Amino acid sequence: MITQNFALYNWNNGVIMIAIFALVCITLVAILINFMMSGKKEEGTEEEEQ
Repeated sequence: MITQNFALYNWNNGVIMIAIFALVCITLVAILINFMMSGKKEEGTEEEEQ
């Protein structure tokens, strides 16, 4: 009878693709937060700060 100790599927490719996808998602969220934080301030708030 055939031994069943060998892997039927290699998970390495899927794990690497999921890691790359997660890295891209985190990068896009960081860029979005950066754009939101560096947005144009309203003119009224600048006068109040000075």
